[in-house]
Amino acid sequence: MNLEAFILGSGGMMPLPNRHLTSVLLRREGELFLFDGGEGTQVSLRRLNLRWKKISVIFVSHTHADHVTGIPGLLMLSSQVDRNDPLYIIGPPRIADYIETNRRILDMYINYEIIIKEITGPGLVYAGEGFHVRCFPLRHGKPCFGYAFEEEGRPGEFHPEKAEALGVPRGPLWARLQSGETVKAADGKDVHPGEVLGPPRSGRKFSFVTDSLAFPEIAKEVSGSDLFVCEGMFERELAEDARSKKHMTAEDAARIAAMAGGIKKLALIHYSPRYTEYNLKQLLREARAVFPDTELSRDRAVYPIDFAD
Repeated sequence: MNLEAFILGSGGMMPLPNRHLTSVLLRREGELFLFDGGEGTQVSLRRLNLRWKKISVIFVSHTHADHVTGIPGLLMLSSQVDRNDPLYIIGPPRIADYIETNRRILDMYINYEIIIKEITGPGLVYAGEGFHVRCFPLRHGKPCFGYAFEEEGRPGEFHPEKAEALGVPRGPLWARLQSGETVKAADGKDVHPGEVLGPPRSGRKFSFVTDSLAFPEIAKEVSGSDLFVCEGMFERELAEDARSKKHMTAEDAARIAAMAGGIKKLALIHYSPRYTEYNLKQLLREARAVFPDTELSRDRAVYPIDFAD
């Protein structure tokens, strides 16, 4: 089952000609999940040829304009295609006000169900087949949340030679063993899954954090992420400015990744518009000095998220 992240926008505060505002799309097989929807989100969706009507859920970190101004257009766009499934929007207090006010003032034609869930504290906010999404509080100028998308563990690798040696014939019984059931061998003896399966294997994890002071609890929430997308808005020289605005430096993001443990890749996002493409390299140098497996995310970059085992 494929899992991949698409960076739809990597900028903060204001859009630039080649840098839309913060938005990340996660695709798991054919299902799509959007994390924030800044200005320009639709442009990247179109250029990447992604089917926006397959978006199941929009997870909103907070209601500052550079994270939500792309959402009304998406809602209207989804009414132009055949959509039968509801769209969930999950975010902090007042996200319902934002959506409903836009629908009323813009006189939106919406021909599908929108289900809005406002969150006020940490915990499970969404679950699907084989995965769940948790939110956790961040520290910004208004209520703000990070998200962790995590798959359930998988059974261990199946060893057909062991099944055959124990007298289990090839066919449906093998599938039942792989799904965790005990079956009967040809001689009537019970064969347990642990006799033919290797150690349990982990699922995959994606975490999204933007617009926050750095603090240790974030590391606990994102620990073990195969891909950790985190804001790195400023360079070290502007650390005081970052703290006063309740943002992170790239170095802050790298420290969280290093502290968390088990992070396979850190992708920086939400850059200040002061940085040109050339001087973004300074952010990367400072982050890699702390956490070497760091990349600068770019608009329309694609990150496949593979199984570790």
